[in-house]
Amino acid sequence: MSGGHVHRLYRAGDGPVHRLPPQCKILGTLGFGIAVVATPRDQVWAFGCYALILAAVAAASRVPPGFLLRRMAVELPFVGFAFLLPFVVPGPHVHLAGVPLSTSGLWSSWNVLAKATLGVTASILLAATTEPRTLLLGVERLRLPPLIVQIATFMLRYTDVVLDEIRRMRTARLARGFDARDLRHVPVLARSLSALFLRSYERGERVYVAMASRGYSGTTPTLHDVSATARQWAATGLVPAVAAAVAATAWMVPG
Repeated sequence: MSGGHVHRLYRAGDGPVHRLPPQCKILGTLGFGIAVVATPRDQVWAFGCYALILAAVAAASRVPPGFLLRRMAVELPFVGFAFLLPFVVPGPHVHLAGVPLSTSGLWSSWNVLAKATLGVTASILLAATTEPRTLLLGVERLRLPPLIVQIATFMLRYTDVVLDEIRRMRTARLARGFDARDLRHVPVLARSLSALFLRSYERGERVYVAMASRGYSGTTPTLHDVSATARQWAATGLVPAVAAAVAATAWMVPG
């Protein structure tokens, strides 16, 4: 895959986690997530162990806590949903500061918050230590259909191009004294959206013609090898293996 594309989630570095092959990190993150989801919600200590595992990975990756916290804003919808559960889930109630809260809802809220936070953090660490184009090479190594990989590659590359086009169109509207404030401006925004679609479609055609004229036949060249050694697989497998051990212990220990 040619051409660099640095995403805002990626943090450049040369630590041991950065150097691991992407397919190893993808499967490691997936295995960790499965262990977290499979853990009983009442085994609070297990989620503390998972948090320590992620803290160790973050330290090895040299990813600062502030970087993680800023990018965990994507979790806010889950947080809002979780805070509603104690008020809407039926069942026995407890009173906290005079407010009746469902016991089952509190456990469900904890379950959603704990597992979502751990999953989001693991995903952010994966994105922070793996360049997007390298991540796509990893999923290709994991036998994802090449056509899907190609679509994801072009989507990744041209998302920023389309966003830049949107910003330029908005600047042009503001320069002409137009600023959408209410429903009366919907027709103008709809026409702008139509123009954006046509420009993007025409750009896509031009790009494809340019690529075809340079010999594109459905695959793009790989600039570097991402094969993994047995040692790298073992190093990456340590995280999901420890997480699986914690999950298995959580099922055996009485709640």
